[in-house]
Amino acid sequence: MTSSPAGASVFKDIQKLSFDYVPKKLIHREPQMKRLRTLFRPVVESNFSQSALIKGSVGTGKTHLSKIFSSDLSKLGQEKGKYIEHVLVNCRQYYTEDMVLLKIISKFQPHFPDRGFSVPEKLEVLRKQINKSKCHLLIVLDEVDVLLKKSGSNLIYTFTRFDEEVPGIKASLSLILISQHDVFPLMDAASLSTFRRTNVVTMNEYDREELKDILVERVELAFFPGSVPEGSLDLIADMTSESGDARFGIELLMNSGMLTDEEGVEEVSPEHVRLAKAETFRTITEEKLAELDKGKKLTLLAIARKMKKSAYINTGEAEESYAVVCEEFNEKKRGHTQFWKYIKDLDALGFIDAKISGEGVVGKTTLISLSEIPAKQLEEILEKEIARSE
Repeated sequence: MTSSPAGASVFKDIQKLSFDYVPKKLIHREPQMKRLRTLFRPVVESNFSQSALIKGSVGTGKTHLSKIFSSDLSKLGQEKGKYIEHVLVNCRQYYTEDMVLLKIISKFQPHFPDRGFSVPEKLEVLRKQINKSKCHLLIVLDEVDVLLKKSGSNLIYTFTRFDEEVPGIKASLSLILISQHDVFPLMDAASLSTFRRTNVVTMNEYDREELKDILVERVELAFFPGSVPEGSLDLIADMTSESGDARFGIELLMNSGMLTDEEGVEEVSPEHVRLAKAETFRTITEEKLAELDKGKKLTLLAIARKMKKSAYINTGEAEESYAVVCEEFNEKKRGHTQFWKYIKDLDALGFIDAKISGEGVVGKTTLISLSEIPAKQLEEILEKEIARSE
């Protein structure tokens, strides 16, 4: 690893790692996008209103999917001679009926007063604006469960029956709800009767390989070539695979790069990744390490020392390092069976990740990685712990 010139950075465009950046295409979300297009085709082709729910856990791409889809629907409408506008409201920020309506109206009237109009009056203003613009409006309510818990489902009911209020009017409003959870239990019977409950688009958690593909794409967009090696990317993919949260993986990638810049070097190392995770999502504490018996502490110290410059080591390398550590601390080296038990116990406790090697590795071996704490920091804590117990 070499030092970078003063003021140099591994980033060519750090904005491509921000939460607000929306890629042109979402990787591994083609089936969900196809489902939305099928559901909303009648909006463009048959003057029809539609409603749908996008459901999935944090970091599965729900909001980005809705943004890309909304933009694509507007473009498709333009091609077909139909004017389609869209507006996204985050209900964690705008959590009452009044606030939601104000946010939607501001799409048409940016300086609309935030006081002096009741909810029914705001609905009438919205209707007039839509008619004046001669558009079909797609409203996306993100984190809608917050609105439903705070204010109930009256507004959802109103939106789903928006065109029924004025006989003979063309379909003018469609609705997409976004939530981490099933929101139907939060709706009253009237709302459930008008919302199309079969129109659910489920966003499953990303698996490890899908997360890796997403990270590779963001590296190409945000970093200079060669600044993020394969081992560091693999480590981030492993760290985020349990949750399937792409957002956390991208945040981890960005923070790793920022730590690299702080150090003034040209390459994001596994140690930068581990340090970024320790700062972003600290789960291992000195108290937890203190609870380990001496055998496990020595084994973990051996692994930490071996991994300061590596993303992964195999069990043979770990056991060699363990023998050296035992000699240093005048401790009797345990046999292979007991050492293997230490490895399995540390894996189960979450201090290390141990997995069987995949394709490209001759024979089968167990690869070990640190996912919760930087190796250097772990080494320092363990050395103090072991010395204190002498």
